[in-house]
Amino acid sequence: MNVAVPVLDGRVSPVFDVAQTVVVVELEGGRELRRYLVPLRSLDVLQRVRDLSQHGVDVLICGAVSWPLEAALGAAGIRVIPQTCGLVEEVLGAFLTGGLDDRAFLMPGCCGRRRHGWGGGGRGQRGSGGGRRGGNQRRPMRG
Repeated sequence: MNVAVPVLDGRVSPVFDVAQTVVVVELEGGRELRRYLVPLRSLDVLQRVRDLSQHGVDVLICGAVSWPLEAALGAAGIRVIPQTCGLVEEVLGAFLTGGLDDRAFLMPGCCGRRRHGWGGGGRGQRGSGGGRRGGNQRRPMRG
């Protein structure tokens, strides 16, 4: 499994849409095999998805992420765990031990809930709607 985390100064970058670098961690059997940095040179939604897909990313752990980008990632089969903050090393450790639900890793202002959306959407089931305004309703994607 390959996990990507946008990084800024050793912490999870607060907004994935404008992050310039992700660390990709290759995991096997709960063990880290290797890690490397991938520059994100485009702000284009589809190019960001292609960049992650080219590196075999299965899971993206990130801070804030726009609705169109989250939907595109999910459509590409990338599970998104949004609204995560903290030191990258601590976040990865928590992911490996199943501890990302700890409030210490929840972005400020998220009211104790994560948004659950496309592609498995983090902690919940697809379509649970989590912290999005309007409850469980989804806005249609615009082309």
